[in-house]
Amino acid sequence: MLQKRYEGFLKTPVLWQNNVVLNLQQFEIETTTNNININVDDKLRLGKYIERFVSFELQQQNNISILAENIQIQQNKITLGELDCLILKNDTPIHLEIIYKFYLYDETVGNTETDHFIGPNRKDSLIEKLIKLKEKQLPLLHSEACKPYLDNLGLNAKTISQQVYFKAQLFLPYNNQNIQLKTLNNQCISGYYISINTIINFKDCKFFIPNKKDWLITPHPNVAWLNFVTFSSLALEYLDQKYSTLFWLKFKNGIIKKMFLVWW
Repeated sequence: MLQKRYEGFLKTPVLWQNNVVLNLQQFEIETTTNNININVDDKLRLGKYIERFVSFELQQQNNISILAENIQIQQNKITLGELDCLILKNDTPIHLEIIYKFYLYDETVGNTETDHFIGPNRKDSLIEKLIKLKEKQLPLLHSEACKPYLDNLGLNAKTISQQVYFKAQLFLPYNNQNIQLKTLNNQCISGYYISINTIINFKDCKFFIPNKKDWLITPHPNVAWLNFVTFSSLALEYLDQKYSTLFWLKFKNGIIKKMFLVWW
């Protein structure tokens, strides 16, 4: 399963090219091997789990060396924040922040394309994450509190390039699949979302609910598929908890789609 998750991670594109979003520069990496041969603790939350994937991916590159990871920046015993990764790429020092997200398109939220993407449970949003990166996470490198950590590594904040490795799976409304993204990467569109009201339209389909780490995986037919009745009863339980779940939807013709069932 680890292998399939890693492959899913590698296949997920970056959310934009170059620095077209808030002048945040996307990290560029070319990975030639899909195989992973490390153990990753299954108890890690998804964000930390992904960081292990990135660490492994970086280690496979001849032109990259990792200087430090998960650097807790503290001042007077208070943690101000964390730098995900400091690396050398072609001898250039880079501060790299690692992000992997699932966002759903809701045009009723905000005014711009980036505004429209929100978390599955409406508790977070793309624009909130971008602002946090821009105003909190990246400026930490230039803080006084960070200087001793950089000194230990023989680095100067002024010469460090700051980049993000921001991958995402995007989901469009099932009834509005023709949305063309202008700023963000259309290749990040991974599937669609529906609400409980429209679930009856899929009564002839089969369903599978992967666990959170398996959200990374590209859907395939070799799973224990559920029928409509079983899925519907599970769906109602999720909705009672105001939890939007990712699921795989298999049509009668064998086509499989990655989907979200939203509670809102």
